[in-house]
Amino acid sequence: MTITHPEPFAYPFNEEAGLALDEAYAEAREAVGMVRVRMPHGESAWLATRYADARLVLGDQRFSRAMARERDEPRMVEFRGSGGILAMDPPDHTRLRTLVAKAFTMRRVEQLRPRVAELAEGLIEEMRQHGQPADLVDLYALPIPVAVICELLGVPLADRPQFREWSDAALSTTRLTPEEAERSRDELQAYMAGLVAEHRAKPQDDLMTALIEARDERDRLTELELVELCIAVLIAGHETTASQIPNFVYALLEEHEHWERLCADPSVIPAAVEELMRYVPLGAASGFARYATEDVQVGDVMVREGEPVLVAMSSANRDKLQFDCPEALALDRADNRHLGFGHGVHHCLGAPLARLELQEALRALTREMPGLHVAGDIGWKTQMLVRGPYLMPVGW
Repeated sequence: MTITHPEPFAYPFNEEAGLALDEAYAEAREAVGMVRVRMPHGESAWLATRYADARLVLGDQRFSRAMARERDEPRMVEFRGSGGILAMDPPDHTRLRTLVAKAFTMRRVEQLRPRVAELAEGLIEEMRQHGQPADLVDLYALPIPVAVICELLGVPLADRPQFREWSDAALSTTRLTPEEAERSRDELQAYMAGLVAEHRAKPQDDLMTALIEARDERDRLTELELVELCIAVLIAGHETTASQIPNFVYALLEEHEHWERLCADPSVIPAAVEELMRYVPLGAASGFARYATEDVQVGDVMVREGEPVLVAMSSANRDKLQFDCPEALALDRADNRHLGFGHGVHHCLGAPLARLELQEALRALTREMPGLHVAGDIGWKTQMLVRGPYLMPVGW
């Protein structure tokens, strides 16, 4: 059976506060075919909620991200940016991704583990000196990935607070007017262009200098691509991990036996990170629509050429056809092929680094603060593309 165009549902489904996955996703997985949805801005789209459908759309080259530039892409915000590398298809996407991938190989990332572990331990000591309650977000979760990615790119320590404001603006949904969002984006581009100029005049041993060399010596990317690539690495390199650290701690403390298990047996931490990536729905909504470049059968739906599909990876990660007891948090889940880092050509480039940071963040906390507990009201992000606490007071 092939489904045609039903009336679209209003989207997103999830509440902004908390980490619950709305029941509408489960209902969509049980429906025949994909459902139609309409986001606050842009055209309506198909929503892939099942694992098999999600992997097909993410991995099949008959679906294009670049077509989104030509269309009224489904989105949370009125303002539309260029999209950078996230709005590219091969071969342009491959050309840029290859330049950055050298910084995120398993071998190079693993060399950062001692530095990340040292950073986590130092931040815990600062939390102790601060006293109880302490904000896990501001004093621990944010500084770890921000420090690492800024060191990789060569962002001066003194500039990081300003960068944080720009990053928040880039991921805001309704807090800024289109004019304010565009102005913030222009300021960040100007800042990054200036930083590129400084690195060009005084090369350093960092990723930005390597990208500049690729631009100047081998002409493998344009100046605008260079600036936008650095912005993409800077924002993506910290925001998701900074949100997932408190998200993971919250999920573990909610079912306290899981926290106790990690405290007793740190060897479980790598598998626990994978399971938490599957279990915790980070995105407030699905984004980055894929457009069919020809008619493509996706399950029971014939997606016609030019139609967009949104992929709900958090929902796909709860598909009972792929995962046993998908609603349960199972830290030793075997063969955990979750979609927490995506799939296909746009699979998260920084996944090895994110895994390492999440592992070391949990390792230090469970070792140094086994009595960690929530010690006040959690403040949840709203009007943002990612979910998680902006304030998480803890004691130990």
